[in-house]
Amino acid sequence: MSDVLNVLTDKTPKKFDGPEAPCSVGYVSPRNVRLADEANPLPLECGKAIWPIDVEYEIYGGLNEKKDNAILVLHALSGDAHAAGWYHDAEELGRPWLAKRPGWWDSMIGPGKAFDTKKYCVICSNILGSCYGTTGPSSINPETGRPYGLRFPVVTVGDWVRLQERLISCLGIERLVSVVGGSLGGQQALEWALAYPDRVASAIMIASTAWLTDQGLAFNAVSRKAITADPGFKDGDYYNTIGPDQGLSVARMLAHITYLSEISMHRKFGRRFCNGDRPGFQLEADFEVEGYLRHQAESFVERFDANSYLYITKAADYYDASAWGGGDLDKACEKISSKILLVSFSSDWLYLPGHMKKLALTLGRNRKQVSYANIQSLYGHDAFLLEVDKLTLLVRNFLEGGGQIDSK
Repeated sequence: MSDVLNVLTDKTPKKFDGPEAPCSVGYVSPRNVRLADEANPLPLECGKAIWPIDVEYEIYGGLNEKKDNAILVLHALSGDAHAAGWYHDAEELGRPWLAKRPGWWDSMIGPGKAFDTKKYCVICSNILGSCYGTTGPSSINPETGRPYGLRFPVVTVGDWVRLQERLISCLGIERLVSVVGGSLGGQQALEWALAYPDRVASAIMIASTAWLTDQGLAFNAVSRKAITADPGFKDGDYYNTIGPDQGLSVARMLAHITYLSEISMHRKFGRRFCNGDRPGFQLEADFEVEGYLRHQAESFVERFDANSYLYITKAADYYDASAWGGGDLDKACEKISSKILLVSFSSDWLYLPGHMKKLALTLGRNRKQVSYANIQSLYGHDAFLLEVDKLTLLVRNFLEGGGQIDSK
C-alpha cells in the first residue's frame, strides 16, 4: 500500500468542454437493452425475482478487437448513465435539464482525460430502481399495467452489480480493465471486486467506504421520512398527480448539506442575506444558503422520482462489504484479486477518510495490491466531482503504472 497522498487544493473547478472540443466525446445517445425476461429473470437478494428489466447505458470510445479495453463507470445516488458528452435531443428525451450541460463526469471521460477514450472503451449504465431509463418504481408493472410504485421489490448494491455483469456479458466483454465509481458508485466498484474477482483487473473506489456509517443511515432515514410523510406520497401511487414534491425537496436539501463541507459553505455563502446586508424579518428564506438549498431542491424535484429515492437510499443503507466474510472485513477482502485504488477527501464527512484508510489497511494486511490517496480538499463529499486535476493524475498513474501511486 502506498503512503497517503495529501494535496491541498482550493480553486474553481473547470468549465465545461463544449461538444466540439478535442477533449470531448461530443454528442452521444443513450442505448437500451433488455437484460431480464420471464425466461431469465433477475434473482434478487430479497428473495424475489423481477422481469422484464430494461437497462439504459452509454458507451464512449470503442471496444478493440479483443474487447479487453473496457472500463465500467458506476454512478451515485441521483446519477444516471449519461456520464460524458452532450445530448443533441435532451428535450425529446424528456431531460431538458441536460440541454446545456454535459454528462456528470465529463471532466474525467474523453480523449486525453483520466479515462482516455482514445485508449479505453468507457461504459456507464443506470442502476436498477432508478428513473433514468432502467426499470424502476416508475416503470410499468406488466401484471397491472400501472407503475410499480411500492410494489417494486427492494434492491441492493449486489443486485445492481449482478445486473451490470449481465450487461458486460451482453456486450461480449470477458474482463474489464477497471470498475470505477464515486460515493455509492464506489461501493458498487468494491462489490464488483468481491463478486467477480476474475472479471475485473482493477477497481477504483472514490469518496466511499465499505459501509455507510450510522450517521449516514440516520440522514437517509430522515430523508425517506420526509418523502413518505408528504400527503402527496399516497403510499407511492402518486404518478400522474403532483406527488410528494415537498418531501422530496426536504430530502434533497438534507442530502445536499452532507455533500458539502463547513468551509466550502462558509466561503460560498457566509452569513450573507439574500437581499442586502440586513435581515428581512421574515420566516421565508432570508440567508443566501437558504436560497441555494431551495434552488437545489426545486431543480431536483423536476428531474427525479421520489420512489426511486426511497429504494436507492435503502440499498445504500444495506450495503456492507464485510458480508462477504460473514461480517468479517478481513475475510471478505481475501476474495479480492484485483488491484485497488482508494481515494478519500479530507473534508468529506459523509464517507469519512478514516474509514477509507481502514479499508486500505485491511486490504494491505491481506496482501492485496492496494493504493490509498487522501486528497485535502475544501469541497466535502462533492470533491469526487470537482477535484479533477488531482483525480486525473491518480487515475492515470494507477491505470498506466501497474496500479502503484507515486505519493511524493
